[in-house]
Amino acid sequence: MSGRVIVVGSVNIDLVARVPHLPHPGETVTGGSYDRHHGGKGGNQAVAAARLRRPTLFIGAVGDDTFESEARRALATERVDVSMVASLPGQATGVALILVDASGENQIAVIPGANGAIEAGYVRECLARLGPLTGDVVLVCNEVPLHVVREALTCARAAGATTVLNPAPATGIDRSIFALADIITPNRNELSMLLATEARRTGRRTDASQEVPARARLLLDPGPEGPGVRRAVIVTLGSAGVLVLERVGPGLDRAPASPGNEARQDQAAEPAAAVATSGGSDGARIWEVPAERVSTLDSTGAGDAFNGALAAAIAEGRPLAEAVKRAVAAGALATTHVGAREGMPTAVELEDFLATR
Repeated sequence: MSGRVIVVGSVNIDLVARVPHLPHPGETVTGGSYDRHHGGKGGNQAVAAARLRRPTLFIGAVGDDTFESEARRALATERVDVSMVASLPGQATGVALILVDASGENQIAVIPGANGAIEAGYVRECLARLGPLTGDVVLVCNEVPLHVVREALTCARAAGATTVLNPAPATGIDRSIFALADIITPNRNELSMLLATEARRTGRRTDASQEVPARARLLLDPGPEGPGVRRAVIVTLGSAGVLVLERVGPGLDRAPASPGNEARQDQAAEPAAAVATSGGSDGARIWEVPAERVSTLDSTGAGDAFNGALAAAIAEGRPLAEAVKRAVAAGALATTHVGAREGMPTAVELEDFLATR
């Protein structure tokens, strides 16, 4: 399969301060160091996919300020196609303010700028110009307006792409949006926020003490406002690894057929060979992928590396179990470098790392 990764999302300039500890409310922390990096979840995820040698295109927006050419050039240097990055007059390029403590934990504040001004119509036109998207993966993050997220998923689905939603941040996302995704990739906190949003809208209460699989199942199953996620809920759990809840059935439990993918499909039939599994029922199967043990320097870009690598592997035609395993490894490798985008592993780094596992 020769599918592309098409990322719809944000591009930022990251202003990063490394501090002795993260401040409490009202506290001023002095000392440390300061750096400027390129970021934005969308931009980072595009770079993560491109470094893994997958043709990658980015749809987003920058402002008409001094950061515009810098942000655009940084993506293009990584071989990300920036032909559909809009420059919006009167807008600032997005900025993220990031604090990182000595253990690698972080706090992030994002000022969206042009990311918050991009229009759904522009995204619709870009996707339409690309034509049929069969075999492609459209990866959407939530650092652009909700109506843009919805439009991107709707158009991508209609054009035949595999749709992946990274609900980060999870604010405002409801079933009318996540049900458009084939795959959704929340972390533990984002999963709780998605369920809390649904509870406020519908009165469908959830027990916060429930185990993660039971809570993830609520996103896969139909709810009061309609159907659930189309194929899989992948919950990232930090040092506890990743939990996958995958819908099974005709056309859902195997990788899409494509030339040269037959052997890989045979390998995909038994995910237990690659991961530890637990019993699935009622049309779903559950398995876990343990976290890779590495020396963490900075966890800022781990989630973006995971999502970009997941999209790249799916676009390559790899089965979901293999794609998740590769994404977990990529996320771990990203934490061994300082900076979000700088830490995205190359194809050689990822293959060398996996060869030792």
